[in-house]
Amino acid sequence: MKSEKTYRPLFYESYRNLPTVAGICSLQDGANPGIGVQDCVDRLKRYHYTLQRLWNLFNARIPSEPIYELKMGFSLHTHLCAEHVTTIEERVGEMRHPPLGLDKVPHKKLELFFDEVQAAPTLALLHSVYAVALPALKVSMERHIRETNHLADHPTVRILRFALLEIDQMIDYGQRAIGCLRNEKKVEGLEDWLALLENCLLGCGGLDGTEPEQSPDCSAVYSIEPFEFDGLPQRDERFEDPYNMGVHAEEFLHDERYPADIKTMMMYYRRLREIDVPEMMAGVLYQTKNKSWKFYRDMTRQLWDEARHALMGEVGFVHHGIDWPKYVMINFTWSKELFEQLEPKQRHAVLWYIEQGQMGKEGKRYEWEVGKDAEDPLAMLFQDYDWADEVLHARIGRDWYVRGFKDSRKAAEYGNECWNTVTSGWQNWKDQGLTEHRNWWPELYKEVCRLRGIEPNPEVLAYKTNYAKTRADLKQHSFSG
Repeated sequence: MKSEKTYRPLFYESYRNLPTVAGICSLQDGANPGIGVQDCVDRLKRYHYTLQRLWNLFNARIPSEPIYELKMGFSLHTHLCAEHVTTIEERVGEMRHPPLGLDKVPHKKLELFFDEVQAAPTLALLHSVYAVALPALKVSMERHIRETNHLADHPTVRILRFALLEIDQMIDYGQRAIGCLRNEKKVEGLEDWLALLENCLLGCGGLDGTEPEQSPDCSAVYSIEPFEFDGLPQRDERFEDPYNMGVHAEEFLHDERYPADIKTMMMYYRRLREIDVPEMMAGVLYQTKNKSWKFYRDMTRQLWDEARHALMGEVGFVHHGIDWPKYVMINFTWSKELFEQLEPKQRHAVLWYIEQGQMGKEGKRYEWEVGKDAEDPLAMLFQDYDWADEVLHARIGRDWYVRGFKDSRKAAEYGNECWNTVTSGWQNWKDQGLTEHRNWWPELYKEVCRLRGIEPNPEVLAYKTNYAKTRADLKQHSFSG
């Protein structure tokens, strides 16, 4: 039997004491055995499964979550999870593991854990994700970094360090949200269920599978009935008139009679109204099956971009002193109508078709020019990035929508056909007393003038075009191909 050799680095010095091992670690740490490739891959597969389940459940809650701030938080977090799913998948593929086997469930009790979280009501979901699942993932990744060899396994260490930065951000967001929404009685009622989740982790050897498996009771509670996706958009009480289609933003923006400095208010409205795009896209992502992971990753990036645009609108109004819930009626009619009337592929077609209208000279470039002409640095900045995002989205559309057609013209024709089949509920909503389609523009404009210390322009004040007979898109489109 060979005697164990002890590493003694004292005899060796680097040239002029320069950092050794490229600064990754010390020579002694570089000689520590660490974990092998198979152990590394097994752990990575657990992280991959965890992040993919979190991606799915965040995405699934975006439409039906009424609280705007949570809707936006979930939009960001589903994007972050998708990005880290991608890097982990790539790393597993580098480590002698084709086929990757990433579609397999690592452990039935880990599956039960996420089935329970998926089906939980909002407060329970917040606790389970941000106080249990993500902290367990953090602990597992930190342990991996401690135990692996930083030289041999440097690619894994690197991606885990980047992942931990954003996992920490998600945990911080979630725990702050829990504190804001905390209800002591409801939290007390969650104790047994949260204990069930801990039992699931004990039963699968911890989230990373490195601990001895125990056999505690793990009986389903919320997931007794399978989770059902609800794609109908919901909004909190600040959105007091969500069926309102009383102000046609596009007509106003492209009317040369109106000054640029007031058009920025309509652009902020258009941005904030984009809440309905992640709501709609969440349904496309959740209901579209058996695509390559890159489809879901790219589309989730676009979903987050659209949520960012909505946040730009919110920031724009607040920056200018506008109490937007009071003066601006943000509707959910577009996402609602598309979910109720179209299949996922058709909704994707409508999204792509509308976006093509933004690529011409009357689209995103025009809005950037409005911000520039208005001498509004924030509007110009936001439209600059919005324009850049739209170019990326056009590429995503070519990759995942247009490729299914002979050329982009055929893709556009199908998108227009789908859009034309959507029946507006304008009159029905009014007849049902859901909205009067009130023209809220005069009140907003007068408030802007008050804040600026100027008299309202009668022509601007009189604007009253609505969406009764027109769609919420640009009329002129140009397609190549």
